[in-house]
Amino acid sequence: MSADTIDFETATPAEIRRFLRPAPQQRTVTRRSTDGDDLGQVDLDPDIFGIEPNQAVLHQVVTAQLAAARAGTQSTKTRSEVRGGGVKPFRQKGTGRARAGSSRSPVWIGGGVALGPKPRSYAQKTPKKMKTLALRSALSDRATLGHIALVDEWSFEVPSTKAAIASLKALGLEGRVLVVLSEDDFVADRSFANLPDVQTLLAGELNAYDILVNDWVVFTDETLPQAKVISSVEVDVVEDDDGNVVEVIATEVDVVVDATGHVTDVVETRVEEVLDADGEIEALIETEVDLEIGRDGSVTDVTETEVVEVADDDEEEQS
Repeated sequence: MSADTIDFETATPAEIRRFLRPAPQQRTVTRRSTDGDDLGQVDLDPDIFGIEPNQAVLHQVVTAQLAAARAGTQSTKTRSEVRGGGVKPFRQKGTGRARAGSSRSPVWIGGGVALGPKPRSYAQKTPKKMKTLALRSALSDRATLGHIALVDEWSFEVPSTKAAIASLKALGLEGRVLVVLSEDDFVADRSFANLPDVQTLLAGELNAYDILVNDWVVFTDETLPQAKVISSVEVDVVEDDDGNVVEVIATEVDVVVDATGHVTDVVETRVEEVLDADGEIEALIETEVDLEIGRDGSVTDVTETEVVEVADDDEEEQS
C-alpha cells in the first residue's frame, strides 16, 4: 500500500484519518523593516503554518491552559473547623424540635459548609503532542487569515513607545498584536510595554491561547519558527605499523529539527580518503545515509548513496 492509496477495509482509523487529512499548504509572508520597507518574500514552514487547524485539540489545550492558570485558593470551613459548637444546644427529648448535637452543623446559621471548596489544583495533564498540534493549528489559522507579520529586527536604540507605535503603523497592524521576541530584544520589550493592545512574549513561551486572543502575530528573523539543522563532524585518522597515514575518515551527522522540537531528518555523510605511500589520495569513497523520521519517532524512509572515485582511472560509480 503506497502513500497515495489505502485499503479502507484493513486500515486502522488513525491511518484513515491521516490519509484523508489535507496536505500542508505552502504560504509566504512579506519580510519588512520596522519602517515598513518591503524586504522580499519568505516561505513559511508548511508543517507549522500550512496545516488544517484541529478545532478539537485547540479547544482541549486552551481549556487546559486556562484551567492551569486558576489559583485554586478558595476555601470554606467544615463543621469541624468552625469555632464553637462544643455544647449540645438543647436536650435530646421533650422540646418537640429535631435533635441537635452541635450548633455548628451545616443546617444551622453560622455552622460549617457541607461539601464546600477547598484549595486544589485545576491543572490538567495534556500530552506534549497535543500542545504541539494546537500551537501549529493556531499559527496556521493566523497564516490562513494573512495575519502573520515578519520584520528583520527591532532596531530600537532606546526604549520608545512613540517609535513602537510608529513601527506598528508602518507595518499596517491593527487590533490586538502579539509580538514574539528573543531574549536579546529587551529594548523592544520595554518599547511595547505601555501599549494596552500589544502583548510581548518570548519565542520559547509561544502558546496557542496567546495566539488566538490576538489578531496579529509578529515575528523577527530570529524568532520565526522554522526547521533547524544541528551538525557534528568527527575525523578519524588510520595509520599503518610504520606510522604512515593510510586512511582519513570524516563523518558528518546533520540532525534536522523543526520548530516544535521534533527530529524530522537525520543525514550521516561518511567521506573516506585512501592514501598511497606518497600521501596522495588513491581513492575517495563517500557514503550518505538519509533517515526520515515520522511524527511518532519511527523511521519512515531510508536512503543510502555511495560514490567511489579512483584517482588512477577516474572511475565513478553511484548506487
